[in-house]
Amino acid sequence: MLTVMVVGASLAGVRAAETLRTAGYSDRIVMVGNEPHMPYDRPPLSKKFLSGEWDADRVALRKPEISQELNGEWMLGRTATALDTSARTVTLDNGDTVTYAGLIIATGGLARRLPAQPDLAGIHVLRTLDDATTLRAELTGNVVVIGAGFIGLEAAATASTAGCHVTVLEGFEAPLMRGLGAEMGRAVGDVHRRHGVDLRCGVRVDGFEGTTRVTGVRLADGEVVPADVVIVGIGVAPATTWLESSGLTLGDGVVCDEFLCAGPDTVFAAGDVARWPNALFRHIEADMRVEHWTTAAEEGQAAALNLLARLRGEAPQPFATVPFFWSDQFEARIQFLGRATASSQVDVVAGDPGDGKWCAMYSEGDRLTGVLGVSMPKLV
Repeated sequence: MLTVMVVGASLAGVRAAETLRTAGYSDRIVMVGNEPHMPYDRPPLSKKFLSGEWDADRVALRKPEISQELNGEWMLGRTATALDTSARTVTLDNGDTVTYAGLIIATGGLARRLPAQPDLAGIHVLRTLDDATTLRAELTGNVVVIGAGFIGLEAAATASTAGCHVTVLEGFEAPLMRGLGAEMGRAVGDVHRRHGVDLRCGVRVDGFEGTTRVTGVRLADGEVVPADVVIVGIGVAPATTWLESSGLTLGDGVVCDEFLCAGPDTVFAAGDVARWPNALFRHIEADMRVEHWTTAAEEGQAAALNLLARLRGEAPQPFATVPFFWSDQFEARIQFLGRATASSQVDVVAGDPGDGKWCAMYSEGDRLTGVLGVSMPKLV
């Protein structure tokens, strides 16, 4: 009996396992997840779950009976610690090893922390269901969000709607700089300012106040921003530490070829951890790592199909996609298709950022590379 091992029990890993079954693979599937929970959906954690509108059962990725239909061996609460591609084994944190015929790496990312971030009560990251559960119980009073990316801004909107006094601190000149660029990032920031969020860009956090519990965030200029709760939302780092001795190529993720293959013929990667050359965007990026829900689902499927092709002696298919993400912040539904770069030309083609509803096109020369819509889903 063959064994396909999926390390990572979130969206990309679950979609990979489902694809293996629907594509006719009937042998053993081993699913390893470092959390004790069955797979769940991450996007609601900073919105409906954090607000208390949804409970844990609403964020489950699949109903229990559907998960059982996978007929997989679930190893939850276990962390992979090493990969030996010569022996085709994965070692787990309890000392067990699993021998595989095929492996899909879908370990996702870990929430980044600030340098020398203290272990004070009231300072939170927001990546897992347990993170969100703990934060939800404390979300009150003065809330300081460090980082104006999508997770930070979504959490800020949720906290503000819940009646908290919210301050957002961002080191770049505008929020969402990496995803949208400065001009459109500032326009999204204005959505927050109109709702009373104190959004400050171009500031640097120097430290924290408090002995056992945080009481404030200290800025580089000496100002202390009062804080009952701090949310550190400065992005995620791909979870690749366990692969450092594996011989795989690592570089802000697992470096893959166009088939999502990580080097050895039957080792593939998918989701937030995978970096690969996307043929649709090679003119602006040599390769990319995408942290979007839709891409994780697509990569999980593609990696599984290409792994099966290799196991069957068939040719794999290149994976190319147009990245897509969305974000709900206050009344704004933000949608983006494609990619933005520092050199992108941005043109508002409908609506008005000043009114909170607009659509913009991103281009490189004469080529369309992205479309942003804020509360204009039909036009997007």
